[in-house]
Amino acid sequence: MSGHSKWATIRHKKGAQDAKRGKIFSKIIKEITIAARIGGGELESNPRLRTAITKAKGANMPKDNIDRAIKKGTGELGGADYVELSYEGYGPGGVAILIDALTDNKNRTAADVRSVFTKNGGNLGETGCVSYLFNRRGIISYDSSRYSEDEIMEAALEAGAEDVSAEGSSIEISTTPEDFESVLDAMVSAGFEHEMAEISLVADATVSLDPEKTRKSLRLVELLDDLEDVQEVATNLEIPDDFDLDE
Repeated sequence: MSGHSKWATIRHKKGAQDAKRGKIFSKIIKEITIAARIGGGELESNPRLRTAITKAKGANMPKDNIDRAIKKGTGELGGADYVELSYEGYGPGGVAILIDALTDNKNRTAADVRSVFTKNGGNLGETGCVSYLFNRRGIISYDSSRYSEDEIMEAALEAGAEDVSAEGSSIEISTTPEDFESVLDAMVSAGFEHEMAEISLVADATVSLDPEKTRKSLRLVELLDDLEDVQEVATNLEIPDDFDLDE
């Protein structure tokens, strides 16, 4: 798993910065709203809503914001009618890029996504061109300066996790989407404090590029992720642990 979900870790760190200016809140609110619209506002019967609220709590979103988003989804409060969209394409060097979006204006979102691809050396592809390369995985990460890989592995495998790996300064648990909540709950009950916990798109295998193409591809992915309507961007680009994004 090492390297496959490195972008998810970068997204999380970037999301912590975005939270300071409210950008990450707007994305999570959309996810909570549509989860409540599709599956109802009861947490017990709506796993997608529970996962969205886990992400909201991880971003320190106020409870009032969460409650309002649920009520918008269930129709108790007025709000935009969001539609789920996916886009697929390629970055510099041919890396695969998969995008999930929630929008109230499909034309705006399509134009924004196409513009970012065109201006940054990428190509928007046809439906199905890269989606087969990705699967949804539960990712839970821990600070390796606080915990050892062995102690995380012992607790995680007992809780039903599929894999544990050390990557840079993090120890990462991988689960199926179905087991994500039970594994996370078990780790919390065992006293482990996570840095990140979410269900993300993860590539089954990664590809390596030279440093210049890696930087250009990551820049494209970051610009797509910054779009207002984009909820998640996944790539199969291999990102070295010591790679400096700011060079």
